[in-house]
Amino acid sequence: MSRLKISLVLILFCISGCIGFAQMNDAVQTKWTIKNCVNQFNKGNIIPIKAGYQYWFADKDFLNGRTLKMSVVKPHDATHPPHKHVEDEFFFVLEGKAMFYLNGDSVVCEPYTSFYCPSMVEHGISNVGDTELKYLVIKDYLKKE
Repeated sequence: MSRLKISLVLILFCISGCIGFAQMNDAVQTKWTIKNCVNQFNKGNIIPIKAGYQYWFADKDFLNGRTLKMSVVKPHDATHPPHKHVEDEFFFVLEGKAMFYLNGDSVVCEPYTSFYCPSMVEHGISNVGDTELKYLVIKDYLKKE
């Protein structure tokens, strides 16, 4: 991953509040080390889905529900239809051509584009290109309705 991609990922991670190690629940005492703070992509840990695969860099158990996931979607497909949920989330396109949908409107975007989905607003992302679409999803599963 290029330095620009890494920098953008870290910025998005900060925006979403996912780097708040110090704000973790006091009941959870984790000793942070280089070993448990680094997650390098490993094909052996991908989760196959109908449209491609997912890779969790930070799952729901890592930081009290704050997550970072990469989705890879085959050409002209989507992981699921437009939907809404209580959590807001960020998407960040790494590779490919994505169509973002938000409340009846859509826009086609290429790499280095972010997309914010507010809580309880219908949204979706699909691959409208001829190559794989790779994007990050940053979400906090702790938000209450």
